[in-house]
Parts: sequence; C-alpha cells; structure tokens
Amino acid sequence: MKNIKIADFETSNNKDLFLIAGPCVIESESHSLMMAEKIATVCQKLKINFVYKSSFDKANRSSINSNRGIEINQAEKIFNKIKSTFNCPILTDVHNESQCEFLSKSDSVDILQIPAFLCRQTDLLISAAKTNKIINVKKGQFLSPYEVPNIFKKIESAGNHNIMITERGTSFGYNNLINDFKSLDIMKKYLYPVIFDATHSVQEPGGMGEKSGGKREFVSTLSKAAVAVGVAGIFIETHNDPDNAPSDGPNMLHIKNLESLIFKLIELDTISKK
Repeated sequence: MKNIKIADFETSNNKDLFLIAGPCVIESESHSLMMAEKIATVCQKLKINFVYKSSFDKANRSSINSNRGIEINQAEKIFNKIKSTFNCPILTDVHNESQCEFLSKSDSVDILQIPAFLCRQTDLLISAAKTNKIINVKKGQFLSPYEVPNIFKKIESAGNHNIMITERGTSFGYNNLINDFKSLDIMKKYLYPVIFDATHSVQEPGGMGEKSGGKREFVSTLSKAAVAVGVAGIFIETHNDPDNAPSDGPNMLHIKNLESLIFKLIELDTISKK
C-alpha cells in the first residue's frame, strides 16, 4: 500500500477518505473563492481533508463554441489566493507539455490531473511526472483496470512515484457510461491510491449534441457504492447553480447537497475500512 503525502495529510487506500471537490471550470476569482469557502466550511465541520479542484482550460469540450476557461497565468493567481485563504491543496488538469512546464515552476498547484481522454499520452504523462508534483490520472472510459499499470510505468520512468488513479466510468454504447465496481478492487491491487469520480461517472458524453448531458441524481448512489467498496478519496464536482454552469452542469452536485452526502460517505468509509 503506497502512502501519498498531499500538503499536510497522507492518503492511501486504507486511510480515512478524503474529498476532491470544486466547480468544473474556473469562472472568476470571486466565484472560485465563494465555492472554496463553502467546501472548506463543510469539510471543517465534518473533519474531512479536502483538495480544491477546478480546471483553467477545458481543451476537450464537445464543441468549438464551448467555453474553454481562462489563461493559465490568471488561474495561477486564483489558485494562490485560494491556497493562502483556505490552506488547502489545489488540483487542476493539464492537457499539454507547455502547461506542465509552466506549473512546474509554480507552487500554486499541488496535483496535476491527466484527463481521461489523454491517459495514454506518453509525452504528457512524462512531462507531468517531471514536475515532481502528485499526478492524478483519470482512467480512460475506454480502458480496463488491468491496463493501468502501463500508465504507472510511464510516470515512474521519470522518477515520480506520487501517483493516484481515478475511476470515472466506462463507455457503454453511445453517450452513456457505467461503473464496474470490481475495477476499484482490481486497481487497488496495484497499491496506488484509488479515487472514485462520482460526478463524471453520471455524465452522458456528447449526449446533448454540442455538449455533454448527465444525471446528477445518481451521484449519491454511486458515491456510496464506491465508498462501501473502499477507496482513498471521492471526487465530486459541485456548483452553486449547476443548471447554469458553463461546463458539466448536468452532472455536477449542487453545493447545498454536499454536506449531507459527505456525512453519509464518512460513515460508510469507517465501516468499509474496519
């Protein structure tokens, strides 16, 4: 079992559950700070460690007309303000080597996330690994859990062993994902911390033509199932107005429902890890 140190706490598949949460994409500094405050308040009350997550660039949007986000230098300033205000680690996506290079010189981000569509891109994985930051890889919707050691070996080849792997559903026909919860136990055998992404697991990729749909009403069900199996962390994108969010609104959890769900997940985590 590998322990990964994230800021001032450690995670592994047998340690207490931690939370990765935030809106899908950065909308503004004020919105980011507001969301971080709401998440931090919940996590302090429930005594659960959390990582703030938000993307600055959504390079894999369905349509050329979709909002991409903000510039990386703007994001760096926002991330630094969130870190200094709420004393929380930061996770964000990277899509290319230049983004990795920029963030390698910055303390604003603690965890680089490899998007699911890019999880086999060797150059990106190695470039991210060379930053010596923690790397969270989203397992591709097209990938079996038995193939993830190939991803680990690419990152390890650059001397980085600070790796987490995230399950986010498997393609099932057109515009649909399903979860095979056996994959969580299979991936845990490779020792790195396993995260369950509850909100992208209910996504309907491309299901609305120029954008993805989703069924957020199943976020709670899938979260509880994953935590009952046993995972290191739970990944939940959340928003104060998901129906009007610029990205992934249909699958994001409303922030008002976060506390009650996390409370239940902590109870399940305690039982599953006895």
